[in-house]
This record gives sequence, structure tokens and C-alpha cells, in this order.
Amino acid sequence: MVDPRSATRFGYRSLFLAFAALILFFRLLPLSSGNSPWPLPTAVLEKMPDWLYPYEWPGQDTLLCLAIVWVLRRPDFIPVLMIACVFFLDDLLSMRPPGLWALIVLVGTEFLRSRELATRDLPFLAEWLMAGAVIAAMTISNRLVLALFMIPQVSLGPTFLQMAMTVLIYPLLAYAMQIAFDLRRAATGEVDEFGQRI
Repeated sequence: MVDPRSATRFGYRSLFLAFAALILFFRLLPLSSGNSPWPLPTAVLEKMPDWLYPYEWPGQDTLLCLAIVWVLRRPDFIPVLMIACVFFLDDLLSMRPPGLWALIVLVGTEFLRSRELATRDLPFLAEWLMAGAVIAAMTISNRLVLALFMIPQVSLGPTFLQMAMTVLIYPLLAYAMQIAFDLRRAATGEVDEFGQRI
């Protein structure tokens, strides 16, 4: 007979992998909206930086945000090896230096995981700020390492725009995961339906 706790953990891990696969699949699709400029006067458009056009805006890093939501809410549902494998695959599919972003994400998520017990009773705003700070630290660390090894990278504008968008969608994703899948932070001393401490 399967242990119910193990079955629950396996179910949530499978769910995370399914979401990760879906996100990676949609990243590979050519979903560009085309080069239609903003409805602004030509004189204004000529002075705008190239990356400011909406068709060149980078989207948020939904996969990173999802991993951080999962780690902060229920770290036992997303083991270290799973994060490493998913983000290493993301590196390969995104044609980034293999393993660099995966390692940075691993360090960031493990930092958050180590503070999960201490942050259980924090208000949501504090959780959001902590997640945002870690996302910013990971983004800056990635740029610094790439610059150190003189690896070509996109300009600062799109990078920080993607970082800001990732931080901004955190509350939406956290709320969606809580409503749809009951993925929430455990309270201090809370027990599960089997009477065991979470």
C-alpha cells in the first residue's frame, strides 16, 4: 500500500514537472507578434531605445517564479535535484551557457529553502520582497559572471525589464497556486491531514 504522504508529495512533484514542461514548450514556439511599432509620432519613435519597442520586450521568467513560489510555500514538494535538472534543460533549450543559470537558481532557491521555517509567519509583502530580492540577486550574479568571462549578453534594459516583470507576477502566480492547488505556506506547528508536522 502506498503511503498517503508519499503519494501527495509525488503528485505535487509531478505537477511541478508538468508546469515546467508546459512553460518550456511554449518558450520554443514562435509566438512573436511582429514588428508593429507603437502608435507614436515618428520623431518620438526615432529617439526611443530599440529595446523599448513592445515586440522586443522580454517576457517574465515564469519558470523561475514558479520554482520560487514552490520553494517558499512547500519546499518538500520540489527537491534540489529536480530544480537542477529542470533549469539545466532550460539552459540547453535557451542556448545559454550550460549549467550557469541552473547553478545560480539552485543557490538562490536553497537560500530560500533554508529560511522556510523562519519565514512561515511573515506577511505576504515580506515574502514578496524576499523573493524579489533573490530574483534580483540571481539576475545580477548571472550578468556579472557572463561579463567576467566576456560572454556576449543582451543589454541592461531588457534584462532588468524581465527581472521586474518576474517580480511583479510573483503575487499572481502564488495566489493562483494557492487557489487552484492549495499550495500555501504552512503555519508554525501545523500538521497535515495525517497528523504529522509539516
